[in-house]
Amino acid sequence: MESDSNQPNTSGDVEFRIARSDDEELLAEVFADMDPTFFRPHPFTAEEARRLASYAGRDVYAILAVDGRPVAYGLLRGWDEGYATPSLGVAVRRSAQRRGYGRLMIESLHAVARARGASRVRLRVHRDNTVARHLYESVGYRYDGEERGELVMVVDVG
Repeated sequence: MESDSNQPNTSGDVEFRIARSDDEELLAEVFADMDPTFFRPHPFTAEEARRLASYAGRDVYAILAVDGRPVAYGLLRGWDEGYATPSLGVAVRRSAQRRGYGRLMIESLHAVARARGASRVRLRVHRDNTVARHLYESVGYRYDGEERGELVMVVDVG
């Protein structure tokens, strides 16, 4: 995940939405322009875009688009496995970084988590991903241990 400035630098129509069946191409487009160095929750393939576009569980897979062009991807998952606290993941496509889209995606996913009754959201971040860590800290995440070689961060959203 790459950093964004504190305020979005958007000049077009911004839309956040949970992925739906007609979003397969948008997901595939954003996946093709993501840096998987630190963020690898699943394969970033056309097949995975097709699967997520038709996904029907409780977990959330979302797109942030500007003027119809996907600029960021985010997820909240863990509900399908029975967890009360979802795990967040966010990535901004390489060609749209440092414009505030990561922050917008995080804030939008927090709103979804609240609406679905979650009081907290968690995430894991690689220790060396200082850009993402700074962004997470700036929206209120705090450190809460380590898991699978990554730092765990949590934020209250309720």
